[in-house]
Amino acid sequence: MDLNSEFGANGITNGRDNFADPPNIESMQYWLVKQEPEAYSWDAFVKDGGTAWTGVRNFQARNNLRAMKKNDLVLYYHSVSDKQVVGIARVVREAYPDPTAKEGDWSCVDFEPCKPLSASVALEAIKADKSLKDLPLVRQGRLSVQPLSKAQFDRILKLSGTSLT
Repeated sequence: MDLNSEFGANGITNGRDNFADPPNIESMQYWLVKQEPEAYSWDAFVKDGGTAWTGVRNFQARNNLRAMKKNDLVLYYHSVSDKQVVGIARVVREAYPDPTAKEGDWSCVDFEPCKPLSASVALEAIKADKSLKDLPLVRQGRLSVQPLSKAQFDRILKLSGTSLT
C-alpha cells in the first residue's frame, strides 16, 4: 500500500478527508486504546468506518480522551484474548459528552481507522523490548486509554514492519 495515497502527502488521511488544514506533525500526540476483540474488533471498526469511543469509566482514561486532539494517531490494541496491537486509527472528533453515560462527567472521542499494522505486535514482544519498558501498557495494564511518546509509537510501528511514509 502506498501510504502517501492512503494518508495523503500533506498529512494523515484515509481518502475521506482532504484536510483543508493539514495536521501539525510536530504537535501530534500518540495514544493506545484497548478493546476486547469479542466486543469490538479491529475488523468491525474498519467495517464501520469509525466509531465514537464511548463507555470509558475510569478517570485517568477519561482525562486521556479529553487530551486527544484531531488527527492524533492511535494504536488499536486487542485486549484479553489476543493481547496485541493490530492497527492505526486517528482522532476525527475531539472530546464531547459521552451519550452512553447515565450519570457523571464522562467523555468520548471519535476515531476512524487508518490502516492495519503489517504484522500485529504481541504484548510479549512489547514487554521483551527494553525501549518499551515504560509503556503504560506494561506498567498500567488495565488502563484502557494510554498516552504514548513518539518514540514508543515509532518503535511499535517498527516492530510491526509498518511505516507511515
